[in-house]
Amino acid sequence: MKPSKPRALDRIDLKILSCLQENARISYVDLANQVGLSTTPCLERVKRLERNEVIKGYKALLNPKYLRANLLVFVEISLETQSSAVFDEFRRAVSKQPQIQECHLVSGQFDYILKCRIPEMSAYRQLLEDVVLTLPGVKESKSYVVMEEVKEDASIYVPDLSEFDENQLT
Repeated sequence: MKPSKPRALDRIDLKILSCLQENARISYVDLANQVGLSTTPCLERVKRLERNEVIKGYKALLNPKYLRANLLVFVEISLETQSSAVFDEFRRAVSKQPQIQECHLVSGQFDYILKCRIPEMSAYRQLLEDVVLTLPGVKESKSYVVMEEVKEDASIYVPDLSEFDENQLT
């Protein structure tokens, strides 16, 4: 579905976003009560936020320790050349790899940073040899094995309406 023309977010939209981010399984009746609306207008706002892609989707957050994904590794990737064709080919290849949770093009000494979850160090070595270093255009990599996850949160801070400029609301 194509996004409609975005309307400025208001205080109630921001409250809806906060509530859904806290508990995406909340009933529309409970959500409406929490944001001070009746159910139908609340549902209409949620649908508008979805259409406008302010809400991109809903997912369950899974505990990696129960899914043989205990090891978290960040990998810096430098490419041989920096052309749009190489970037495109690299992105397509990365998107097919389920162990790579995130991939970001970054500025600085390297081109991409990957976030990988695997069962153990031997699985990471295999992922590095069989996947990461064989990705299109990869010149070199540098790995950072996470020893302790201090904070991991998929939530995005939802600011108060007063924190927005007039131009940021559209």
